[in-house]
Amino acid sequence: MSSRLVLVLGDLFIPDRAAFKKLLTPGKIGQILCLGNLTDKETYDFLRSIAPDLQIVKGDFDVEAPNLALSRIVTHGSLRIGFTHGHTIIPPGDSESLLIAARQMDVDVLLWGGTHKFEAYELEGKFFVNPGSATGALSTGWWADGEEPTPSFCLMDVQGDVLVLYVYQLKTDEKGADSVSVEKVSFRKNTSAT
Repeated sequence: MSSRLVLVLGDLFIPDRAAFKKLLTPGKIGQILCLGNLTDKETYDFLRSIAPDLQIVKGDFDVEAPNLALSRIVTHGSLRIGFTHGHTIIPPGDSESLLIAARQMDVDVLLWGGTHKFEAYELEGKFFVNPGSATGALSTGWWADGEEPTPSFCLMDVQGDVLVLYVYQLKTDEKGADSVSVEKVSFRKNTSAT
């Protein structure tokens, strides 16, 4: 499969707060991986208008969609990418528990949600990404006192065994002005024999 951009987002909850809508235009994104808590049909329709290849897993608040899988796997280049909402990972967000899930799914990359907080790291040759909440939805237990959630999503560009992750975050300065920052993180699958 040739390279195409893959949008990774989840924990939307409040679709009218989606500050990134103007950045997401049809024709640029080949696939969307939604990590759950889509919660309404209007957001589903909007995402389908961006890319017809919309893959969704069930979040803990997707009560209107009982038939969604809890986890799924897609392949891009030589990378197997698993994705799940994260509410089935116990303890939530725990790196060792995520590593176990990645091994059980036999994936190189594991995308998870549920914490509403962006995170990306490599552990034992696997890459772990939480895109955060695209709307900056609050979540109890994940934020320090006085800390506000930062709306975020990720775009992945996979070519062969290399994944380039572009992290989009809506930052608010001390004067209350919003701006979008973009950070680039890369992962290369270790293809050497063990």
